[in-house]
Amino acid sequence: MELLEEKKNKNRKYEPILEGIPDWPVYQLSKNRKEFIELVTQQSIIRIKALRPTRKQLIDDLEATAYREQNRIKRNRWRVDPKDDSRFWSYVKNELVELSSKDPETTGPIVDALLEKIVNRYANEIAGNFKPNSYRFTREVVKFWFQRLLNGARVKKFGAFFRNQYTLRDKIQVVGKVRMLRDLAKKGTVIMVPTHFSNLDSILIGWVIHAVGLPAFIYGAGLNLFNIKIFAYFMNSLGAYKVDRRKKNLPYLETLKMYSSLAIQKGAHSLFFPGGTRSRSGLIEKQLKLGLLSTAIEAQRNLYQQTPEGEVRKIFVVPVTLNYNFVLEAPDLIEDYLQVKGQDKYFPEQDKYGSMELLRFMFKFFTKGSNISVSIGPGLDVMGNYVDEAGNSLDPQGRIIDTRGYFISNGSITDDKQREDEYTRMLSQRIVSEYHRINRVFASHLAAFVAFEMWQKNILNWICSTCYACRKKTWNWTITNTARPLNGFEKGFTN
Repeated sequence: MELLEEKKNKNRKYEPILEGIPDWPVYQLSKNRKEFIELVTQQSIIRIKALRPTRKQLIDDLEATAYREQNRIKRNRWRVDPKDDSRFWSYVKNELVELSSKDPETTGPIVDALLEKIVNRYANEIAGNFKPNSYRFTREVVKFWFQRLLNGARVKKFGAFFRNQYTLRDKIQVVGKVRMLRDLAKKGTVIMVPTHFSNLDSILIGWVIHAVGLPAFIYGAGLNLFNIKIFAYFMNSLGAYKVDRRKKNLPYLETLKMYSSLAIQKGAHSLFFPGGTRSRSGLIEKQLKLGLLSTAIEAQRNLYQQTPEGEVRKIFVVPVTLNYNFVLEAPDLIEDYLQVKGQDKYFPEQDKYGSMELLRFMFKFFTKGSNISVSIGPGLDVMGNYVDEAGNSLDPQGRIIDTRGYFISNGSITDDKQREDEYTRMLSQRIVSEYHRINRVFASHLAAFVAFEMWQKNILNWICSTCYACRKKTWNWTITNTARPLNGFEKGFTN
């Protein structure tokens, strides 16, 4: 059945589910960008104060934030960082130092103002800015140049560069539950959660979303991508919001999660990589980052609270696996993996690729007989239950269930962090399970795996034979040079 569905998807052209860009949720979000950022700021402040209820706890957290940010600026600065970064965080540090000399009763408004400035700055850094004209231009440029490269490479003639014999659909195989994805996008808000192997993933998924007729999604794109100018242009025009993995402080993380949660609540289809970063080993993710994933559950609960009775816009999670024969960053990803495994340390990403390296890789990729596979999994609700094409949640026996009940305690919908943390873990486990179920294996993957296993076996045999030879030499030397009986240590050594 699934093979039949894959054949139907191949080279099929899908009509857009929403004709006009002004009807797209991401456009509405960007149109009211200023108001949305203000909402994110205020809601984030409320959340942070709830997590740090005393004045001392809040000040301690702000001091830790300022220290970490100044450390980041000194040790790991990126081109894409704001020009006034150093000046702003020096100002924050000085304000916090001056608090110690003031009356504790008068510090409240100062701390609140400082927190608001920090959170608002983070919200502006994170926020995307979808532009319809830039989106259309980017979409056509990507299609045109990729198609030109593809035709020139396949036909091997200069004139073929200007033909349309082959399309991106011949190169990029979109398989799986495409029809279900389209149906769910009409009935609710879709959150795509793909695997992550390359910096190309964001652009690839953007093309797939367009190819299957869906409106643009908001992206959670790593800020490191914006260091590459050509990526920065594409990401900005596609409405990507920025995720800076260097920032681990509470105000930033809560602002990021609030941005995601509120955008989902407003109906914006969303996409983020739950693995957190590109897979260094090439393995499919087994442990997902739960931060952004938890925002889907929070958003669904808030939607139920805002609509006590009647129909509620549901949130659907769709696992997606991406497969390449090779990726641009493979040498550095392998090196990172070996360093981490060998030295048990974390090494921050240092992307050495600029726009020219990316263009060279694109040319290599499209001139080789290499394909990309995008496998779309079945829809899930925010608890990890399967859903049907009508959006109904199903229990393990296939019976329709109402997910509102998951959030009810003592007769009403309640905010229970411990309960929702458990739901997030359940959802992450289901996503990982689906990754392994829907993933496609290329011949290059199988060949590399078999070759590595054979190499490991040969190395093991060599070690065993070497150890045996050493043991034999040691035994002969001991017998020749030692007249006395062997002691315990010598027996252990020779054995």
